[in-house]
Amino acid sequence: MRNQENQALISDLIQLAKADEKVTDSEYDFIVRIAARMGVSSEEVNTLFHHPQPSKVLYTELERITHFYKLVLVMNVDNETHEKEIVAVRNFGLKLGIRPGVLDQILQRMETYDNNVIPTEELMKIFQTYYN
Repeated sequence: MRNQENQALISDLIQLAKADEKVTDSEYDFIVRIAARMGVSSEEVNTLFHHPQPSKVLYTELERITHFYKLVLVMNVDNETHEKEIVAVRNFGLKLGIRPGVLDQILQRMETYDNNVIPTEELMKIFQTYYN
């Protein structure tokens, strides 16, 4: 069962990578590396590109934050952030139950960092501001 859940999470990453209608080598490699850490093989990842799993409901706040952070990383790994990707990551965030103010803050702040990647500590500060 856990592998199916992980495949659903990887499917979300793939969907985001496809949002701008192209998947770069860096996006693909990043997804494969995350998948490997989650116990999903590269063969399974290739299958998910053609037959994605539906999104999984994440119950804990930490799961939602972690998954959202992975989505943001996929969006920025190729150093090209397209409007379609921003819309997709925002929609994923809303679907995960992340407050719109948090999403806006993250999307604004990421532009101030190298490669648009917010350090984990900064991301956690943003969440703490809105959730405490």
